Amino acid sequence: MNYLSVENLSKSFGERVLFENISFGIDKGQKVAFIAKNGTGKSTLLKILAGEAGYDSGNVVFRNGIKTGILQQSPNYKEELTISQTIFKTSSEQIDAILEYEKAIANPDDNERMQKAFEQMDALDAWDYEVRIKQILGQLQIHDLDQKIGELSGGQQKRIALAQVLIEEPDFIILDEPTNHLDLDMIEWLENYLIKDNITILMVTHDRYFLERVCNEIIELDEKTLYRYKGNYSYFLEKKEERESIFSANVDKAKNLYRKELEWMRRMPKARGTKAKSREDAFYDTEKVAKQKKDTSKVEMEVNMTRLGGKILELYHVKKSFGDLKILEDFNYVFKKQEKIGIVGKNGVGKTTFLNILLGLEKIDGGKVVSGETVVYGYYTQKGMQFKEEKKVIEVIKDIAEVIPLTKGRSLTAAQLLEKFLFHKSMHYNQIAKLSGGEKRRLYLLTILIKNPNFLILDEPTNDLDVMTLSVLEDFLEDFQGCLIIVTHDRYFMDKLVDHLFIFEGDGKVNDYLGKYSDYREELKQQQLADKKAEAAKANKAPEKQSEKVATPKTKLSYKEKIELEQLDKDIEALENKKAELMKVLEANQSNHEEIIKITTQLGEISTQLDEKGERWLYLSEFEF
Repeated sequence: MNYLSVENLSKSFGERVLFENISFGIDKGQKVAFIAKNGTGKSTLLKILAGEAGYDSGNVVFRNGIKTGILQQSPNYKEELTISQTIFKTSSEQIDAILEYEKAIANPDDNERMQKAFEQMDALDAWDYEVRIKQILGQLQIHDLDQKIGELSGGQQKRIALAQVLIEEPDFIILDEPTNHLDLDMIEWLENYLIKDNITILMVTHDRYFLERVCNEIIELDEKTLYRYKGNYSYFLEKKEERESIFSANVDKAKNLYRKELEWMRRMPKARGTKAKSREDAFYDTEKVAKQKKDTSKVEMEVNMTRLGGKILELYHVKKSFGDLKILEDFNYVFKKQEKIGIVGKNGVGKTTFLNILLGLEKIDGGKVVSGETVVYGYYTQKGMQFKEEKKVIEVIKDIAEVIPLTKGRSLTAAQLLEKFLFHKSMHYNQIAKLSGGEKRRLYLLTILIKNPNFLILDEPTNDLDVMTLSVLEDFLEDFQGCLIIVTHDRYFMDKLVDHLFIFEGDGKVNDYLGKYSDYREELKQQQLADKKAEAAKANKAPEKQSEKVATPKTKLSYKEKIELEQLDKDIEALENKKAELMKVLEANQSNHEEIIKITTQLGEISTQLDEKGERWLYLSEFEF
């Protein structure tokens, strides 16, 4: 079943053609990623699909009757509204019933209102819907629904927008950079949510692990031409390289044939029969292929790194808190040359505060921070792009330096450096306002690097950069001889560059972990699984002394575990029956708010038991069947 058809779509800004006569379709169940270089129209295309931007020609047709949800890169909300008013602005009978229910239980003395709220929830079967809403809000760390939008950061507003899209349960979801401003736990949860079979997706994202797990098809816009790959990100990379190799081989073959046929054409044979005319037509076809040029240009990053002395950066017994919120408690570390460290932790634990402490931008409550005399910091911040929109691109660079020194006595003018960063001459005197989000990020990165830092601190550097630029940035940072600290939600970027982590666990605790991020996550999952198994074993273990045995891989259930599995079947059935009985009692006592609260508490406890026993049943059943 087709959900979206795009036919011969074209879009230009003045003389700049973003795309021309592109066509594609998306069917139910497909999960498609749209990939292109920054500035070639990814976000513009999504805005066109959302009806928020016009186009020059072509057709965009959505299937009648389907519900579409769209996540914009930068949501625009009314600051005076609350989170609740924003998320639930698209009204439905179920949402209205849930909101009324929440108000009713907040005022339990109004028995009549309480009874009506329960009746409406039952009539609309809204209880499961309410649980799902609370799960989405909880996973995205959205708790105070009465908070004003104007009090939230841009990242928090992006999470509000994502929650709104997911809660509405659209048939077709269009996502522009969905992982921006999510912490790593949120991203993994979102992955698991989106890989469900019943969700259809078109997305733009720079997160390559996210692409790999979620998407089963990729559309690439390259040189104003669309290419479609029926596979995940790894498949795309393989087939793209194959396509470009075939293209290069065909061009080389055509060039050789062109040179040979050119001699024949120059002789201008007078007798032009049918064969000669066919040969002439073939010559012009060959000429077109031979003169094709593939844009293989990519960002060129180079730093004339300032010499780094023996003393770099040292922290001794550092403490930092904001009221009751502890960021650091007795933190000690001495940085060494060529260290590459990743900073990991949930949103709000103080990662950015820590970076500001390193730079001397945030006062500490106790301890000492000592920076070496030769250290030159390059700080790429989430809020660092404070460009004046009317300023010209080249003026941004010239404000720092007219001529930029490089290694081995070389130097570049501001214009030459811009070209190395893929800002074509035609863009140099454009205003900043005309740049895409990714182009602005690339320009900001350039302003950091031309100051020749020897200690780079990068706070979410991957946001809005295309995957091609990210690959070049990774190569540059791998060879960087100074110190590097990275805060990023991009697991691919983190894994490629760092093998040492500072894990902010909250309450001032920082775990100094030697290893890659994926290793840490795997260890964490294994530990959580072991803890669950230990709890289950403790709950079901007979109080008899077990003889020590060498652990061997489990292949089948023991007799005791078979008995346990049978008992779990009975327990789960009993709990389901108890839950059904309580629901009946709830219906019969809708005027008694004290009884209602008591029953809903019991229902919550039963749901928890069902989850725990269900997990144990799933584990044991793997070996039974």
